[in-house]
Amino acid sequence: MKKLQNKPNRSVVNKRIIFSLVCLVLGFILAYSYSLSSSKKMSGEPTSSKYFEHEERYREDLIQQKERNKELETELVARQQQVREIEKSLSGSEEQYESLIDEAEDLRLLLGILPSTGEGVIVQLEDAEYDPASVNPNDYIVHESHVFQVLNELKISGAQAISINGQRLQANSYIKCNGPVITIDGKQFPAPFVIEAIGDPTVLMPSLKLTGGVLDQLLNDNIVVTIEEKSKIQMPAL
Repeated sequence: MKKLQNKPNRSVVNKRIIFSLVCLVLGFILAYSYSLSSSKKMSGEPTSSKYFEHEERYREDLIQQKERNKELETELVARQQQVREIEKSLSGSEEQYESLIDEAEDLRLLLGILPSTGEGVIVQLEDAEYDPASVNPNDYIVHESHVFQVLNELKISGAQAISINGQRLQANSYIKCNGPVITIDGKQFPAPFVIEAIGDPTVLMPSLKLTGGVLDQLLNDNIVVTIEEKSKIQMPAL
């Protein structure tokens, strides 16, 4: 007997062909869509990146402008303060000029450029009496250190003019001890040393007599000290 051969159904074959065609078309559509989407994305990247760069630059410019505005505001406040200070100084310029004139006058007196007359004090320093029991004769002699003690205290207390034995002192005067005499600006003067100072005696006298101050120190060094207040002292210009 001959075996019967199963022949495929024609309708089934047709369905398979149609299904294949549909899959093929669908795949083509998907591939085309993906390609179109990718190309659009690629074409859009430069525009997006460029926009982002512009936006970032504008943001930085805005930040810098705000910082600059803050700096200008701070500078404006400082300038306004300077203007107020200048206005205040100008309002009191007359008093300031008078103060400067008085200060210049005091400096001229200290330099010895002008003659000086006024109330003040006189301090006299003398050697102590000779003591045979003393081994060192310098123990009872006035030295330049003793003179400097008096001078420094008088200057600190506001003395306007100072002289020693009639020799008026200037800003760069030098004093040196040579045995029983002292040299002032190259001129020698023996003891006793009379120091005259023009200034307010109500200030000069208490400063010299402070407890533990200049007077007490001089007395401890066996120096004979005499302090006198004067209503009028005259000193010529250098």
